[in-house]
Amino acid sequence: MVLSGTHVMEGSGRMLVTAVGINSQAGIIFTLLGAANEDDGDSKKRKKDKDGDEEAGGMMGNQYNSHLVSANSMDGDGEVRKAKSPQEEEEEEARQATSSGSGVGEKSVLQAKLTKLAIQIGYAGSFIAVLTVVILVIQFCVRTFYYEGNSWSPFYANHFVKFFIIGVTVLVVAVPEGLPLAVTLSLAYSVKKMMKDNNLVRHLDACETMGNATAICSDKTGTLTTNRMTVVQSYLCGEHYKITPRYTSLPQYVADLLVRAISINSAYTTRVMPGDTPGDLPKQVGNKTECALLGFVLDLGKSYQAIRDEVSEESFHRVYTFNSARKSMSTVIPKDGGYRVFTKGASEIVMKKCSFIHGKDGQLENFSKAMQDRVVKEVIEPMASNGLRTISVAYRDFVRGKADANQVSFENEPDWDDEDSIINNLTCLCVLGIEDPVRPEVPDAIRTCQRAGITVRMVTGDNINTARSIATKCGILRQGDKTLILEGKEFNKRIRDASGKVQQRLMDTVWVNLRVLARSSPTDKYTLVKGIINSELSTNREVVAVTGDGTNDGPALKMADVGFAMGIAGTDVAKEASDIILTDDNFSSIVKAVMWGRNVYDSIAKFLQFQLTVNVVAVVVAFVGACAINDSPLKAVQMLWVNLIMDTLASLALATEAPTPDLLQRKPYGRTKPLISRTMMKNILGQAVYMIIVIFLLLFYGDTFLDIDSGRYAKIRDPPSQHFTIVFNTFVMMTLFNEINARKIHGQRNVFQGVFSNPIFYCIWLSTFASQIIIVQFGGQAFSTQALTIELWLWCILFGLGVLLWGQVITCIPTQKLPKKVFSWGSEEPPTDPIVEMVSEDRTDLEGKDTRRPGQILWIRGLTRLQTQVELEGLVGGR
Repeated sequence: MVLSGTHVMEGSGRMLVTAVGINSQAGIIFTLLGAANEDDGDSKKRKKDKDGDEEAGGMMGNQYNSHLVSANSMDGDGEVRKAKSPQEEEEEEARQATSSGSGVGEKSVLQAKLTKLAIQIGYAGSFIAVLTVVILVIQFCVRTFYYEGNSWSPFYANHFVKFFIIGVTVLVVAVPEGLPLAVTLSLAYSVKKMMKDNNLVRHLDACETMGNATAICSDKTGTLTTNRMTVVQSYLCGEHYKITPRYTSLPQYVADLLVRAISINSAYTTRVMPGDTPGDLPKQVGNKTECALLGFVLDLGKSYQAIRDEVSEESFHRVYTFNSARKSMSTVIPKDGGYRVFTKGASEIVMKKCSFIHGKDGQLENFSKAMQDRVVKEVIEPMASNGLRTISVAYRDFVRGKADANQVSFENEPDWDDEDSIINNLTCLCVLGIEDPVRPEVPDAIRTCQRAGITVRMVTGDNINTARSIATKCGILRQGDKTLILEGKEFNKRIRDASGKVQQRLMDTVWVNLRVLARSSPTDKYTLVKGIINSELSTNREVVAVTGDGTNDGPALKMADVGFAMGIAGTDVAKEASDIILTDDNFSSIVKAVMWGRNVYDSIAKFLQFQLTVNVVAVVVAFVGACAINDSPLKAVQMLWVNLIMDTLASLALATEAPTPDLLQRKPYGRTKPLISRTMMKNILGQAVYMIIVIFLLLFYGDTFLDIDSGRYAKIRDPPSQHFTIVFNTFVMMTLFNEINARKIHGQRNVFQGVFSNPIFYCIWLSTFASQIIIVQFGGQAFSTQALTIELWLWCILFGLGVLLWGQVITCIPTQKLPKKVFSWGSEEPPTDPIVEMVSEDRTDLEGKDTRRPGQILWIRGLTRLQTQVELEGLVGGR
């Protein structure tokens, strides 16, 4: 009995589903667990978490039970379904990489940078807030009780409450609470749109990580190629055919053997079916390589199904399924009291095991080493150079009694476990050249990646000549480039020391120029990906994306920063280990994921540029106001309204911008490049200087300039003044117009470009403007405002428009001359992450252990809610 959750790794067979849902063994267990009442709340929670994991495994396993399962064939790239690495430790490490979920401490590139930035801003905001309260309290106490000599009165408590409110307001404005909302909105918006671009995102943080990708390790079959294989050349009976030969032109005996060898020695679930409508191409169901061979049988005018009906799977005596060690597949069937072995596989592997070949007119000839070399040079290499995959088909007979030269006589049953002796001294029937055309959109997509600073590498199981040809057609290999093309064996020789261990220093000499890795196993792919990620040769560190479809691609998909599984050809294990599923198995969809990822990164950067400008201005104004006039020019409720503008509304406006092709015209940021670049910091500080100067001019000289009553040194119960209302209104106008400036973070001059392509942005902008008019004109005591005249409104708007003009002046300042360390924030991952430690402690609590959380961790948790939210989303997505 096979229970749900079981993975068929090798072999073939049929399954009869006996129970599903609540009638299955897993369903019965879940029903019993659901009926049980747990008295202990913590125990109940632990059991729920455990059951959820088991249920997820069961659901995945049920997908296997509802199908006819076959794993006895090659995958699209000739790659591995089950690999046995000679290095046992690395194999164990790879298995652990696949089986382990996303650890609590694992953070995406953007997540690490945001953590660093949030902690920096949190400490700075807390310091300024406390300092503001202290200065206000000291000034009030010294002036009231020392200079004026007043005695304590309960009325003075109102002043202390006011000072505390100002301090809390400064802290609220300083800390970017809207950042989690901006991140969530941008990710959710991108995930929804990416689905239309054939990217099914399983983990939200994979979106933005893909935008930082510097390298892509891609499969060939189905990703770079169409995965619709066809036999276009063949070598039969000494003749090299460039088109499919006629069945009648071939020797009858050889032609019949060839048709039977292909029909029988293939997965019986693999079929070629007529198109849905007349004139459509036949549909290929199952393994594409075998579909090409079956298509060749149909092109010869024969029916493979008739032979399968004659020789059923139940009559097979032995099947040697395809794996990385064999790189071939063999089927043993009974024949006239003896046995016949059919073998097919990679031509260079099968031909080495052949001692005979059918030559001209089907005559049996010795297949000497010299003849093998001639066939390789004159047939196989030219086919491979044209991008064809070469497959050899051979057979061997075991007979009782007298045997021919290419047969084996036996009296006792052969030792079928001795595969090397069974699959040996074969008779070669033919060499077939299979074409898998490059997808027409792939060359342009790869050129786009290269222009975007992303290195594309092809990792395939094909031989090196085929891999080189396909890589050249795709544009991975370009003339004049210093590139390296290696086979798996040579790759391992170069990266391992004398003891067989992979050394990073040796890996660093290989991966930089490596563009094609041929005849590779999934272990080789895992080793390559791990080596690139761990390398420190690049200044900003490499961010690696990987594609995979096989079960043993799981370790590489898990190790990669972003793992792409094939939605059509991919196994459930590969999909489970991936971050994004390509629903069309197309490389061009990866390019779209890069564009959306960069858009997420830029959207969050735009929001940060906008918010930090407001933060700096609000904090400086509140602090200086406290020192100069013993009050904050911006009242608490006004600052909260500004906080709402720059948090919630700005998140919606800036996080929902659609990506543009310009995103793929620049290099990726990489792993360690600052989140706030020098250009952004220049814009933040430059705009902050303008806003602060305008506000202080209005604060100290605005009453004289505009001929209005001064609002400075007002009593605590005085009504709102036009003076401070103008300060507040001008600040909001400058903030609103700076929101338009914040749409560009790379020094572009035309800040209005594409503004009307995002209706969410201009609708929110206009609604915010209208809300500000209502608050100023009708807010009254609630918002500490007094209605302004049209003339005063025009002055406020004029100061706001000055932000746009001042932005053009800032753009003229050369960014390269600014110091990097001073003008860049959020460039490194924090040495210790309190939030990760805290989540780990929460997990420890569930296990019943007594843990204590330092107050500092709780304080930082409140300042960096972004980290908690993103991590919880990642954990939920991982389950």
